[in-house]
Amino acid sequence: MADIREATAADWPLVWELFRLAAAGGDVFAYDEATPEETARKLWFEPPAACWVAEVGGAFAGTYYVRPNQPGRGGHVANAGYLVADGFRGRGLARELCEHSLGTARRLGFAAVQFNYVVATNAAAVRAWAGCGFAVVGRVPGAFRHAGLGFVDVLVMHRRL
Repeated sequence: MADIREATAADWPLVWELFRLAAAGGDVFAYDEATPEETARKLWFEPPAACWVAEVGGAFAGTYYVRPNQPGRGGHVANAGYLVADGFRGRGLARELCEHSLGTARRLGFAAVQFNYVVATNAAAVRAWAGCGFAVVGRVPGAFRHAGLGFVDVLVMHRRL
């Protein structure tokens, strides 16, 4: 079980490195290796995003953010993103982060959470999010340019809180 806490400014270099690695992998994350640090920080770390980090045995293991999915009339639905460090995959940490983020979203006053861009070939993520109560509400054919598989589908997943 992870120790999940709100991120501090000192956590940003670790979050950025994990973001950078996921983007460069080209298999699960819409951002790519050309994403500037400033763009990543604005998405993941700066308000209106609320960023959290997970530590396992004192080691940085992953992170998530919760933020409004849309401004104004769409602001009652949250969006969230998750990153798990390589050495901590396959242990249920993504699901643990997701469950924690649902509580965070509730506390922040959101009525639902929507994932706009789940790569359909990322079976572990799809399984984890479904296990947390998310349903696939849409499929966008060929919307993700996978580094190894070419164009693959993207799923839109949603859950009411």
